[in-house]
Amino acid sequence: MLDIKFIRENPNLVKENCRKRQIDLDVDRLLAVDTQRRKNVKQLEEIRAEKNKATKVISGTEDAAERAKQIAAMRKLDKKADEITKNFKSLDETLKNLLYQVPNILLDDVPEGNDSKDNAVMREWGTPPTFAFKPKDHIELGNALDIIDIARAAKVVGARFAYLKGAAALLEFALVRYAFDVLGSESILKKIARSIRKDYPATPFVPVIPPIMIRPEVFRKMGRLTEEDKNERYYLPQDDLYLVGSAEHTLGPMHMDETIDEKKLPIRYVGFSTSLRREAGSYGRDTRGILRLHQFDKVEMESFTIPEHSQLEQEFFVAIQEYLMRQLKIPYRVVIMCAAETGRPDARQIDIEAWMPGQNRYRETHSADLMGDYQARRLNTRVKRVDGKREFIHMNDATGFAIGRTLIAILENYQQKDGSIKVPRVLRQHCGLKVIQ
Repeated sequence: MLDIKFIRENPNLVKENCRKRQIDLDVDRLLAVDTQRRKNVKQLEEIRAEKNKATKVISGTEDAAERAKQIAAMRKLDKKADEITKNFKSLDETLKNLLYQVPNILLDDVPEGNDSKDNAVMREWGTPPTFAFKPKDHIELGNALDIIDIARAAKVVGARFAYLKGAAALLEFALVRYAFDVLGSESILKKIARSIRKDYPATPFVPVIPPIMIRPEVFRKMGRLTEEDKNERYYLPQDDLYLVGSAEHTLGPMHMDETIDEKKLPIRYVGFSTSLRREAGSYGRDTRGILRLHQFDKVEMESFTIPEHSQLEQEFFVAIQEYLMRQLKIPYRVVIMCAAETGRPDARQIDIEAWMPGQNRYRETHSADLMGDYQARRLNTRVKRVDGKREFIHMNDATGFAIGRTLIAILENYQQKDGSIKVPRVLRQHCGLKVIQ
């Protein structure tokens, strides 16, 4: 959420930001509601002052007629205050709902654009492999090796679900274990942090298994439950809870309504959880295989930093993602998302897209989201600076591994002519396999 004072002082910037994002929002109405709400506040303050004056007159006079007059006046003031308070509460709720619709302000380097074709490639790493045979996609490979079973999942639960079996299941937990090893290693993180800035903190990530359910109000505070988002979410009406679409949805609110001492920052978490999305907006897209499922597992990073480290932390997260992909030796490219493709809570979104031979194209496997204080303002998560000043903390989240999509990249890039799959060297100790055959 943006500071209302910022919106008052920069209405044209907020409108232009909405235009770039292709979001239809009546900023003028928001400001009109804010003006009327502030008018109500002033009226209530004036009534309170009049009541205090009348109270002093009542307590300081013995004239019964004067006392009765002042008491009658106070009753009128109370009635007027009740009416204004009722109107204030309605305006306050309206303003809150409007503020929740205002997207984060994009950073200056976010390119303007309408869709994914306008995303900007920042850099590429690795060379897509060439094969002396016609490469198969992950479904052909998974079926032949009996490690991915979509047909049986369809019988049990329906479309866009899958069983990962045998080596695929072992690879999943190898990826999780490897990610947790890297993110918990101060020595590895120091090398990565130095690439960002010589003295940038290499504080390790605390491993977390977060809840996969979240209260609606907390979900809204995270900026991940707009009216459009609701179509993507699984809702449990009996419990009034949503199922999360990613681990950061419950990692981010961990410090809601808390003030953290600056000396304890950065705080970094790495969480693993199942994620669930209805994929209502992707009808007919990516229906083959496990690229876009209703249920999938992810390793996710979340951090809380001082404001001046906000952008550096996103760069640090992207550098970690690149390290993980380079260790897997999977070709990828780093992409900054254009304005229309950037999530509402994000000031900047950077994706990593892995080369997938089965599709002969790059596909997104990682995302790094810089929120600044947008979520923290809603969550009321603050930092107490060394000088005693309190301000909203800055937050970042990013993918460690989206397991299903990373499995696709491994199977397709490491496939052999005989249909077997070589296991990336860094994963072998965690799954006990060198080759899947």
